[in-house]
Amino acid sequence: MLFSGLSIEKQASRTARWAFGQTYVVKPKGKHQATIVWLHGLGDNGNSWASLLETLPLPNVKWICPTAPQRPITLFGGFPSTAWFDVDELSENAKDDTEGLDASAAYVASLLANEPADIKLGLGGFSMGAAASLYSACCFARGKYENQNHYSSHLSAVVGLSGWLPCAGSLKSKLEETNEAAGRAATLPVLLCHGKGDEVVPYHFGQKSAEKMSSVGFDDVTFKSYSGLGHYTVPNEMEEVCRWITSKVGLDAV
Repeated sequence: MLFSGLSIEKQASRTARWAFGQTYVVKPKGKHQATIVWLHGLGDNGNSWASLLETLPLPNVKWICPTAPQRPITLFGGFPSTAWFDVDELSENAKDDTEGLDASAAYVASLLANEPADIKLGLGGFSMGAAASLYSACCFARGKYENQNHYSSHLSAVVGLSGWLPCAGSLKSKLEETNEAAGRAATLPVLLCHGKGDEVVPYHFGQKSAEKMSSVGFDDVTFKSYSGLGHYTVPNEMEEVCRWITSKVGLDAV
């Protein structure tokens, strides 16, 4: 997990046996300037985050909140849960489910595929959703998925709360495969936030994720830590997210 030619539609359908759930959309209250797909955590659904995101002072953002497939989770002994990919353990040596990660990244890209050309595109997520978003950020930089299919979305910002960076151990060599990857990585703004009291995804996972991304060429990575914060979000963290998105995406001031 840490530190160790299909079309979008066809790629996303590779996990048809685990159908993606309902997608919730929060329409912009003002001029539409950006669309951000937000990914929930393990066992959650898109509605819970749509309800929160709707309250944020970002009237020019359209939020798309999909629901992950219901699938067996190795960590839970095969018990099914909504998840963007499989996990066998939350540790730095856990195996990465690249097939599941690719499928979710392709599905997210398909949600952005029909947005107007003048709209900035972004990703964000919490916990496992943050991990999936960071994986998509790496696919964007590489210009392809792990299965070598082309990654088509042009991302302008990525946010990860209380998450981790999948496939971190091999990221440096993968970014070196193409000349264009370095430029895309260097110019993509990334915000990572993590609570020092996180009892589910340890704080050092977020810290090391930020360090790894910076060390391999993501030059615009911001890491914010919160004393006493567990595995949840709080208003001051979301206020930081709003300020960062407004600045990095270039939204009109409210």
